[in-house]
Amino acid sequence: MRVEVLGPVKAYLDSGEPVEISGVRLRMLLSRLVLEPGRPVSAETLIDDMWGAEAPAGASAALHSLVARLRKALSGAATLELVAGGYRLPVRAQDVDACQFEELVAKGRRELVAGTHKEAAATLGAALGLWQGAALADVQEAPFADPVATRLHNLRRAAAEDRIDAELHLGRHAEVLADLESLAAGHPLSERLAGLRMRALAAAGRQGDALAVYAEIRGRLADELGVDPAPELQEIHLALLRGEMERPAAPAETAPSRLPAQLTSFVGREPELAQLGGLLSVGRLVTIVGPGGSGKTRLSLEAVARDPAHARGRVWFVSLAGVSAADQIVDAVLGALNGRLYEGGEAAPLDRICELLDVGDALLLLDNCEHLVEAAAELVDQLLVRLPQLRVLATSREPLAITGEALCHLGPLDVPRDSAAAAEAAAVRLFVDRASSVRPGFALVASTVEAVVEICWRLDGMPLALELAAAKLRSMSVEQIAGRLDDRFRLLSSGSRAALPRQRTLLAVVEWSWDLLDEQERALARRLAFFPGGADLPALEAVCADASLPAEEIVYVIGSLVEKSIVQESGDRYRMLETVRAYALGRLAESGDDLAVPYSDYFLALAERNEPLLRTREQLAAIAVFDAEYDNLMHGLRQAADPSRFVGALFWYWGISGRSAQFESYLQYGGALPEQAKAAFGVVRASMDVDSAGAREFHPARPLMRMAQLAAASAGESDLEDALVSPDPWVRASAHWARDFLLTEQGDLHSGAASRQEALRGFEEVGDRWGLVISLLPLARDHSLRGEHGPAIAALERAVALSSELGTEDHLYLSRVRLARERRRNGDLDGALRDIQALHRRARELGHRRMEVNILVGLANVHRLRGDLERADRILDELAAAQGESARDLLVSTRLENRLALGDAVQARKLLPEAVGSLITQSYSAGLAWAAELLAGVLALEGDPEGASAALGMSQVIRGEFDHGEPELRALVDRLTERLGEEGYAQAYRLGAEMPRQVAIDRVAGLVLAGQEAFLR
Repeated sequence: MRVEVLGPVKAYLDSGEPVEISGVRLRMLLSRLVLEPGRPVSAETLIDDMWGAEAPAGASAALHSLVARLRKALSGAATLELVAGGYRLPVRAQDVDACQFEELVAKGRRELVAGTHKEAAATLGAALGLWQGAALADVQEAPFADPVATRLHNLRRAAAEDRIDAELHLGRHAEVLADLESLAAGHPLSERLAGLRMRALAAAGRQGDALAVYAEIRGRLADELGVDPAPELQEIHLALLRGEMERPAAPAETAPSRLPAQLTSFVGREPELAQLGGLLSVGRLVTIVGPGGSGKTRLSLEAVARDPAHARGRVWFVSLAGVSAADQIVDAVLGALNGRLYEGGEAAPLDRICELLDVGDALLLLDNCEHLVEAAAELVDQLLVRLPQLRVLATSREPLAITGEALCHLGPLDVPRDSAAAAEAAAVRLFVDRASSVRPGFALVASTVEAVVEICWRLDGMPLALELAAAKLRSMSVEQIAGRLDDRFRLLSSGSRAALPRQRTLLAVVEWSWDLLDEQERALARRLAFFPGGADLPALEAVCADASLPAEEIVYVIGSLVEKSIVQESGDRYRMLETVRAYALGRLAESGDDLAVPYSDYFLALAERNEPLLRTREQLAAIAVFDAEYDNLMHGLRQAADPSRFVGALFWYWGISGRSAQFESYLQYGGALPEQAKAAFGVVRASMDVDSAGAREFHPARPLMRMAQLAAASAGESDLEDALVSPDPWVRASAHWARDFLLTEQGDLHSGAASRQEALRGFEEVGDRWGLVISLLPLARDHSLRGEHGPAIAALERAVALSSELGTEDHLYLSRVRLARERRRNGDLDGALRDIQALHRRARELGHRRMEVNILVGLANVHRLRGDLERADRILDELAAAQGESARDLLVSTRLENRLALGDAVQARKLLPEAVGSLITQSYSAGLAWAAELLAGVLALEGDPEGASAALGMSQVIRGEFDHGEPELRALVDRLTERLGEEGYAQAYRLGAEMPRQVAIDRVAGLVLAGQEAFLR
């Protein structure tokens, strides 16, 4: 795995595939660990370095949650280990760009001191080329980041000065003057930069300007620091005055290039170029390995054009694409070296090649080695042995496999997650660049961005495929291209006539690679294509083996396919690029291989083996299996003649992982559920429609409640009692949760108190994190209603940590929204604001727009309590414009709260029917109580303190307890008590609190709809 921190924090697999590290905290943790490559970092250090003085009360749990999430994100890339000294990420220093940068800087400085200025300039240039922006650019708020970034930036400046020093010794003063001016503007008191500028200006014949630089810095030093220039700078000044300044020899004219001229611009691949620069500066054989169409040739040409050997005329390009036999390689190399084929003579061909390449530091580029890989490897090995200063850069679809070979794996270009990030993605930039050449005026705008993003995704971000797609704009619109990619081989069949035949069409690119495979490799490749989600080795052995491809041979055959860039390896899984898979599926259909039965049997058994574990301490491991194999499991489900067993094995995973569409679609198969799950579902007797049970927040126990609709018809009255004494602790815990939920929705919080504790204990006993989350939330609510904010926050912090481990965004968002709300209710507005902003950033990063309503409504509430009603209203206006009618009830209710805070009785009364009407329609206990509270606020503003007090009493009977934890309600009670006196308030409050619950609900509804009539008629 390679990690970059010299810019935004990014991670890449060894194959070059980016690893998604979602969330700022996760990137903080990764970057902090890789700054100690291969060494343990203690938990205490990590907490201090990530939170500093603002570490949360549950910092250890939060760190543990982050570690679990990072392990999941890095699955297949690296293993985050817990060792004696703390947490350790086993990456090598050379795989972290910051460490590689420091190593190259130290090497360049040694070369500068030794007087090897060419080598120093090249090494330091490669070091500076690793930077992609400000160090730790997207984690700078971390306490550890600032000192690290400052040190790296200081080292970067010193390296830039060293490189300029080396360049000046080489007589390249004209090339560095602009860099010197820019650096000096940022560091006007740097005496070394002033000395370098004076030397460069003098070398350019601008002695007067050089003297002016000295006068300027001498004045600055005197005015700002009260010191004179250092002796070294004074010596340069004296040498200028005496005319003794050394004038480096002018650089020799650049030798003519032996590289083929390029007809298009080079787009993307900045990390790979930096990696190649570093590898070529320290190694002698580097091979760019990647699938056909990934841009290996173009990248190699760009890399060698930037190498110092190119300026000296010591780079040779040899294309082996047109070479059909191994014994023709030597002739091809000789032809590239001296312009003609080998014609015999006294010297042997290899000797003649060595004679021509024996010119000191030289670079030989061997392009397209894959079809002659053994012969190419033999020739390169001999050349490297005989020519100690020769370096070789090769491109191939598989390594040359020579001792000392360094690999640069080339995969797809970066593709955007969504349209919002499209403009920055390399794949999009390449497509737009080529498209604008074909169709002048083409641009990435609102009308084209979605189609462009789809094209980039569907074509795997592969450069050649994107260029072929862009070429179709001569005759098609971008939307038409995107809509025809299911038939990609027919669509992308009009490449450059000047290109090699195998690069003119997408089909030819893939066929060239396919033809290089042997029969076993082709058999396994086409069978792997049957797996939409890729496969691990056990799956391949179980599904793909037959007499011609024994199971014990598969591990070797799949390894060969990886080496030949037909298959990508990610951790323990094997995948194909979608274009390669589309081709292989065609070959599978032609072969007659029938994998449906073994495939279905294997994945059904896998699902049924892991399904019971979803309700145990092995839950996370089981979820990881379902996550990794989900596409394969759904493929098996769609093929199954009888889907009921598949549904039974997938159903609970759908429920707890937030895959509501599949969950709802397969409700009719509930009879196929495992007995353990059916027993728990059968006891839930919710009659409400839970689609509306989340007016203010989504309910985490949706799977249990939806299953109730399926179970209610057949459940007997004794089911709940039987489940409460079940020998299965998970069934008992679910029954207690269900009993408490039903009582809560009836306005009885007290009768279910024991069941709330029993549900928590039961889920703790079996280790079900999902169950723990849904049990902690009502316990936190109890504390919150009593104004016990500390225990409520502790319970919610635990729910957040468990949700993070669980990895389901719905539960994580809900827990964190409630945690932020509890901080607000406790008066910690700054803490609430930090939580909400972090949550909003995460929602935006992951494209979860539907989560924004609860998040930003919480933000509006914080601003209201801070007295900034204008900002609170503006947030609601922006949400209404973005979300339309989907969240209107919540927005109207919150806007009503803003009007209450402003004291605007007229607007509050106008909003009341719509706000309260939607809450009453939903029949959700907390929402009904909120309706009574809103009514109380309006009545108080309208001068009816008795009615307002009674409405607060009704909120108690509706919910089962008055909300003592809400500061705005406490303030309202204080105002009413001041108006009515303690006894008067208590009497009016009792009038509402002593009503039957349904009467109270009807009274709230009637009062709102009928207007302000006599309240106790």
